[in-house]
Amino acid sequence: MKLLTIAAAFAAAFAGNVYAQTEIKFGHVGEPGSLFAASADEFAKRANARLGGKAKVVVFGSSQLGGDKELLQKVKLGTVDIALPSTVMSSEADLFGVFEMPYLVKDRNHMQRIESEVFWKALAPAAEAKGLKILAVWENGYRHITNSKRPINTPADLQGIKLRVPEGKWRVKMFQTYGANPSPMKFSEVFTALQTGVMDGQENPFTQIYSAKFQEVQKFLSLTGHVYTPAYATVGAKKWAGLPAEVRATLEAVAKETQAFVYAKAAKDDDELLAKIKAAGVQVNTPNKEAFIAASKPVYEEFAKEVKGAREVIDRAIALGK
Repeated sequence: MKLLTIAAAFAAAFAGNVYAQTEIKFGHVGEPGSLFAASADEFAKRANARLGGKAKVVVFGSSQLGGDKELLQKVKLGTVDIALPSTVMSSEADLFGVFEMPYLVKDRNHMQRIESEVFWKALAPAAEAKGLKILAVWENGYRHITNSKRPINTPADLQGIKLRVPEGKWRVKMFQTYGANPSPMKFSEVFTALQTGVMDGQENPFTQIYSAKFQEVQKFLSLTGHVYTPAYATVGAKKWAGLPAEVRATLEAVAKETQAFVYAKAAKDDDELLAKIKAAGVQVNTPNKEAFIAASKPVYEEFAKEVKGAREVIDRAIALGK
């Protein structure tokens, strides 16, 4: 009897360990109510329904498992299973800087053509060379500038503005070109930096602005729409290869299927959240986009010159928008 009890206890412990091994940790930096949170939660709901207990996706938002750079390192190490990087991917694989080029992506239909014709052929292999596998392309969205100083109508209005940007060098170069004083900073630190005046402003999609409550500490929103940022459901290639084939197939299929939900949610948020930000008392203006486009040419030229294969990727992406 005693031997049976010990055996049962051992079996229970072993079963617990097996379950722990099949927990799929999904970390992201989005706050509750953000597009990142909605996307990850929808993916987890769909995946868990289809996995049938073979594995379980558990989502950790609000930078609980780290900022974007930390999450990518943890994904490579295998301590986090899935991350949702955006801008930071250009720090991992240089070609991802194509999505840092101002006014490149016209709309989501254009983005889908870029994904089909450019992304999977050129960018996904560049990520795999760095130990990262991308399951699907989702969205962070069109980015706009908020600040506490003045409306931004032309690049000249950014002169001297202390602007938080994500951790990717091309966003820094772009805003330096425009005349701002950009500084990379973790998303989780931005609210306090704006509140205390360490930063004058930041740039993000509406969903990130509103869910992080930046409207409470910013006076002006300028609808620059300067960059469209995809987000990438990303896993570490090494850890991924160790998962059961059936689990991998399910997660990848569900990640790709979730894109339609993400795009529909993002389009709906564009209208609803702008109205909410206005209602919070933020002054909204529509800048002179042609002035920003003209000022962006040096960024394209430097990227094309510095990054191998960039000119071909840029030219193909632009052609797909015509």
